[in-house]
Amino acid sequence: MANLHEADQLVGILRDTVVSLVRRDGPDLSARQLGVFLTVYLAEGPHTVRGLAADLNVSKPAITRALDRLGELDLARRKLDPMDRRSVLVQRTVAGAALLRDLRETMAAAEGQVAVPLDRVVAEFDEARRA
Repeated sequence: MANLHEADQLVGILRDTVVSLVRRDGPDLSARQLGVFLTVYLAEGPHTVRGLAADLNVSKPAITRALDRLGELDLARRKLDPMDRRSVLVQRTVAGAALLRDLRETMAAAEGQVAVPLDRVVAEFDEARRA
């Protein structure tokens, strides 16, 4: 477990990141929307509404509302699973990959480290999209 100083540093990084999100142009994401967004972009997929609800321990309607908002902002999109039309897959977008890159850069700056190079983020997005 991290000591108190390390935990304070992590909370400071989180604060700086959230403040950056609030200050940027465009709408803010709620904690739930950000949680869904980060799960879709950082955890192995494919992601479904049902699976996200289970992973985050929230209701399917809560995930649906978060995905509605992420869809409005072009940060994620839903698509019927061609293998099981009862299931809805959640897909990443280019705008979402750009937001993730911005989050990484903001967090790296807050931590005092060099940000993740853009070409690496794009390569990760391309690899995930092919999967």
